[in-house]
Amino acid sequence: MREGYGAGCGRYGSHGTDRLLLRRFSGEDAEALLAFLGDPEVNEFLPMFPLRDAAEAERYLRYIGDWVRQGGLYYAVCLKGRPEPVGCVHVSGDDSRDLGYALGRAFWNRGICTEACRAVIARLKRTGAPYVTATHDVNNPRSGAVMRAVGMTYRYSYEELWQPKNRPVTFRMYQLDLNGRENETYRKYWDRHPVHFVENP
Repeated sequence: MREGYGAGCGRYGSHGTDRLLLRRFSGEDAEALLAFLGDPEVNEFLPMFPLRDAAEAERYLRYIGDWVRQGGLYYAVCLKGRPEPVGCVHVSGDDSRDLGYALGRAFWNRGICTEACRAVIARLKRTGAPYVTATHDVNNPRSGAVMRAVGMTYRYSYEELWQPKNRPVTFRMYQLDLNGRENETYRKYWDRHPVHFVENP
């Protein structure tokens, strides 16, 4: 078996939930990654174009390795008893601590994203991180439902010309404080984008 992508970053390793195993991606996961990140319907609200072939999947695995080496968390989501990933969940290593996730269509509407995100947030909390944020396109309310299910609260909305897909998007920003104190809302998206406002979503 090839070395896991992000190996050597010992601050996180494989762990599980009742139904899931969350582990580092390995070089053997390219086919499974292509299966869900290459699906245009899964990809519709992701910040990337669908993977087109095995070569792009291999490049994306290298990107995941870079993500982890830069301080982020990036897990393959597997059903227990099945080795291949059916999705992914990740947290950026920058000050946004942005939570993101994707899941193969065959596994939607089973609570899998919520279960995986709860596990990763618990892991992040143990690192001493003060908060985690997440954003979703207003046209993707299912993602907002996951954010609320893991305890995140809506803070504000903003408009952005989203790259690389080059389309205007209104995002809703959610945040969860992890240290037992009410932190100030993460404001960088608000400050960066001139069109910003508070809704009642």
